[in-house]
Amino acid sequence: METLVVDHPLVAHKLTVLRDANTDSPTFRRLADELVTLLAYEATRQVRVSEVTVQTPVAPARGVRLAHPHPLVVPILRAGLGMLDGMTRLLPTAEVGFLGMIRNESTLQAETYATRLPDDLSGRQVYVVDPMLATGGTLAAAIEFLFQRGADDVTALCLLAAPEGIAYLDKAFAGSGRPIRLVTAALDERLNEHGYIVPGLGDAGDRLYGVV
Repeated sequence: METLVVDHPLVAHKLTVLRDANTDSPTFRRLADELVTLLAYEATRQVRVSEVTVQTPVAPARGVRLAHPHPLVVPILRAGLGMLDGMTRLLPTAEVGFLGMIRNESTLQAETYATRLPDDLSGRQVYVVDPMLATGGTLAAAIEFLFQRGADDVTALCLLAAPEGIAYLDKAFAGSGRPIRLVTAALDERLNEHGYIVPGLGDAGDRLYGVV
């Protein structure tokens, strides 16, 4: 798995405000949206394009357009919804699917409880968005689900990642031969005994939408 930690002053600034426990939900949502767009710029460097020729007011010009099939953006519910607008702002022609996953407290494995995706993802580039890569179990299950439907290229965007989560993904997909990339704003220190990223920013879903 290829991992990119985006090193940019604006990314660091926005992430610092997100970490602040005093940042209210409306500000958190706005900054998360802005931060995702910055991450998406880096995450889409390998997006597939096709060469085209267009007519300018002066002369023909060669350029590129997004190739078909268009990319698919998949937020993992519910916290991933807070990253969707930031992605589609940069990729307005992308299609959007939804994947609901929850951890089974008995088996501690991620289980799928809701899907809204094409049955056949053959030849699709997929961008999975989820704010936190902590233990890695949920994201690994989501990526495997997409590969089972035929996706051949998956990039995950996370606001924060923990070393344990990256190690889990590396082990889960070692030798798979399938391209997987992770783009994140920061690699934090570790997980605590409750599975939270340290120093982290708390529960992203609760900070985006409140406690429900």
